Amino acid sequence: MTHLMVDFSQEKKMLQALKFLPVPKAPEIDSDKCLVADNCITVKWKTPEEDSKIDHYILEYRKTNFEGLPRVKDERCWEVVDNIKDTEYTLTGLKFDSKYMNFRVRACNKAVAGDFSDPVTLETKALVFSFDGTSSHLNLKVEDSWIEWDSTGGKGQETKVKGKENKGSGTPSPKRTSVVSRPPSVKGTRDRFTGEAYTVLGDVVIESGQHYWEIKAQKDCKSYSIGVAYRSLGKFDQLGKNNISWCIHVNNWLQATFSAKHNNKAKPLEMPVPDRIGIYCDFDGGQLSFFNSDSKQLLHTFKTKFTQPLVPAFMVWCGGLTLYTGLQQPSFLTSLEKNDSEMNGSSSGIINGD
Repeated sequence: MTHLMVDFSQEKKMLQALKFLPVPKAPEIDSDKCLVADNCITVKWKTPEEDSKIDHYILEYRKTNFEGLPRVKDERCWEVVDNIKDTEYTLTGLKFDSKYMNFRVRACNKAVAGDFSDPVTLETKALVFSFDGTSSHLNLKVEDSWIEWDSTGGKGQETKVKGKENKGSGTPSPKRTSVVSRPPSVKGTRDRFTGEAYTVLGDVVIESGQHYWEIKAQKDCKSYSIGVAYRSLGKFDQLGKNNISWCIHVNNWLQATFSAKHNNKAKPLEMPVPDRIGIYCDFDGGQLSFFNSDSKQLLHTFKTKFTQPLVPAFMVWCGGLTLYTGLQQPSFLTSLEKNDSEMNGSSSGIINGD
């Protein structure tokens, strides 16, 4: 009988020499060091103990309208940011169309990913609204965030009635508070404005607080106005030509003008018209300011005491406007608010409203 012997000594040495990587421990998000500013969110975390074997981190986030720990029901899927080498990450260019955002992070080595950190919830408060197609002049084509002059007066198109829910979003609509609310649909008809009042309102009412949104006009737009008004604005009333509306007006027809208008008084603005204009409304402080969104230059400020709820208001003729909401109050406004004298001394000037 033949006996065979197999020598596994080399393999045994190799197996004994193997070093298995431990599963990384869950990081800890430092919510006090996380920063929410200018529609950007910086998330910072740390590992419970030093681990030189960590190769990278994975950050996951999702929007929600619920405060506290994430809920399983009625939530969006987690968005993933992979291969983060540092212990912090900044998300930029966000639209804050939900009240909060959830975040969690986990560490990975070359072999395996560890457990997720405990999730944290950060507030992402901003004003979100759309153009209200039920309040527009018949000569305007209206989408949620876009309007355009229509010389046919809406013939052949169906009247669009905006629903109450957020279209195309898995996030439930946030409950409105006394800060902003939806206007009653008493005047929900397409003859809300007529004549030369080529106007459409926003579908939100501002009753308190500080809010910010932006507008961009088409390059060839002949004339447009942007601002706010009381809900009592008449169907023939043009923005800025009465004591219940405040706006800046751009006219590129025949003679180009750029001005701030209220109570049928106009103040010329001696500066180029920006491509994109920011509107800042401080209801309680009685301030309405307009800015160059790119350079942050102050264009004009109205100071008044608002005695009724406001609605965002827009006028356009021979052109179109695009609306941007879900924007945080920009951080540069904080420094301006701390120094009113600097704002009052700017070249833009101030008109005191009635």
